[in-house]
Amino acid sequence: MDQSSKQMNKDLILPGRLPAQLVVFSLGENRFGIDLWATERIIQSVEITALPGLPSIVSGIIKVNELIIPVFNVRKRFNLPLCEMELTDRIIIATTSKRKVALLVDGIEGVYDTEGNLPVSSAGFLPSLKYVQGVVQLDGGLVLIHNLEDFLSLEEETMLTNALND
Repeated sequence: MDQSSKQMNKDLILPGRLPAQLVVFSLGENRFGIDLWATERIIQSVEITALPGLPSIVSGIIKVNELIIPVFNVRKRFNLPLCEMELTDRIIIATTSKRKVALLVDGIEGVYDTEGNLPVSSAGFLPSLKYVQGVVQLDGGLVLIHNLEDFLSLEEETMLTNALND
């Protein structure tokens, strides 16, 4: 391997940025992970209520313990085929620096330790996936590490805040 290849590979590694544990979930054949520390709980699918003024990437809202939580459409964000919600689907309730959010997912694989696995930045080989923090090889294949803090664009974030405050 030449020096430039070594430097490029070194630049892709994100030491210390990989969460110690990931909650790994599936959307079709795709595997995603979010930081366990951001995950509050996982619940069975419930009815999602549409709300006017939400960005298209937000499916609606749910009420959990008297708290109104927006439901992010992860499929739409990653241009995956849309499908009807099933009784077997799960909702991940997670916390970001701005609010609690919900992610509708097909299934939960479990919690994985990432110790010993080198994260790879998506910027080096998937620059269009700005919503993916990185990629890690875990048992069963690659997992795209989902960055909840950057899930919404600034415009989408403003629309969501306005819709929830109305």
